[in-house]
Amino acid sequence: MDPIEITATIFGFICVWLTLKENIWCWPTGLVQVTLYVYVFFQARLYSDMGLHVIYILMQFYGWYNWLHGGRNKGRLTIARLSTTAAAFWAVTAVLGTAALGTVMSRHTDADLPYWDAAQTVLSLIAQWLMAKKVLESWLIWITVDVICVGLYTVKRLYPTAGLYATFLVMATAGFLAWKRNPQPA
Repeated sequence: MDPIEITATIFGFICVWLTLKENIWCWPTGLVQVTLYVYVFFQARLYSDMGLHVIYILMQFYGWYNWLHGGRNKGRLTIARLSTTAAAFWAVTAVLGTAALGTVMSRHTDADLPYWDAAQTVLSLIAQWLMAKKVLESWLIWITVDVICVGLYTVKRLYPTAGLYATFLVMATAGFLAWKRNPQPA
């Protein structure tokens, strides 16, 4: 097993646990995780996932800032909910984005499992954006991503990462339930 993958796995677990607790340190630990996974996914020829993690590097800084200063009067951000219109927009974006990225990867690279990789990439981008905005439904998208990734990483023999995403699945479910119960100021 690759020590870089193991280290990324450990930081990923810590990151999601801290996110579940709404702890701001989820963002710097996530930064370590996603940076290491750029290398792991390049080696596995999961190029959509590698590109996703490059974007995640930038998103970690955005989420960190937004959780600290994106709320009322530039204060701490509170949990929000998606409107029906916003949910429909993100669903259409997910379908079209997956089709487009999967097609590009299928036709122009030697990517393995290009449509599955594209689906988890597009859904992850949406979930990460919504997580940076502290939207409750981001956890539901993460649950979907985790299911896809457990299968994808198992097929690619990235067993520590598949195990991490199985753990993420449990943690994302717990995160959704915890955030749903969390009363927010009006």
